Parts: sequence; structure tokens; C-alpha cells
Amino acid sequence: MPDPTRLKGTRPKLPKASGETKAWSAALATEVAGWPQVTTRAFFGLAALYRRDRIFALLPRTRAMETPNSLAFKLESPRLRVRARLQQDPRVGSAEMQKARWCTFELTSTADLRDALAWLAQAHAAAGSKKRVSPSREIPKNL
Repeated sequence: MPDPTRLKGTRPKLPKASGETKAWSAALATEVAGWPQVTTRAFFGLAALYRRDRIFALLPRTRAMETPNSLAFKLESPRLRVRARLQQDPRVGSAEMQKARWCTFELTSTADLRDALAWLAQAHAAAGSKKRVSPSREIPKNL
């Protein structure tokens, strides 16, 4: 029998964010809000960070990602060097959400904010670097 939390159309249960994480996330959100083309939207107890129309991070407000102290950032097709950094950082985990590569980052102290900000900057840059194909230039599916 399939795991009911993994059925299509159901959301995973998100843990409550710790008080410290809420404060750290608010500080991160304030900093990131000043970056080019960034907007913030409420998203199931999280703050979703967008660069134009592309989501690149989720910061805890009332809920967190995998643990009460984690945030998430999106890196699609990271380069080899970035993948190596992701694997070497013990605070970074990974999650698959809607067929996209998401990474989690565990906040344990104020010292982690600098590195969290660096990962958010990496995700922000990645969200702005992909070129989209305009609808008029898409290849028809029947070819």
C-alpha cells in the first residue's frame, strides 16, 4: 500500500518553525528583499522568494521544511563545483518537490546565517540565469 503522505495532490506535513528560526528567517528575508527582481509571497506557513516569476527559496514563517530549523532553496542543474559544495556542507540536505531539485539548509546558530545567505544568493543567481523559450518558439509536440 502506498504511503498516504506521498499520494499525488497531498502536501507533506511541515514541522512548526522554532522561535529562533523564525527570527533568523525574518532577517534573511529582509536582506534578500533588497536584491534585484525579488518578491515575497506567503506559501503554506513559509515565505516564498521569487526572482521575477521563478521561485528560488522558501523561508520559515510559522512552518519549516524538514526540521523546525530548516529553510529550502532551489538549484536546478547545479554545476559540478556547486554539487561538490552541496555534498560537503553537512547542513545541506536535498528534497524533491514537483520534479525540481530543492536543497534544505539547517540553521543551528547565528553563525549559519552567512552561509545561508550565500546559498540563497546562489539560488537567486540560478533563478535569473535560465533562459525561457517563448511560446511562439516552442517545438510542436507532434514533430
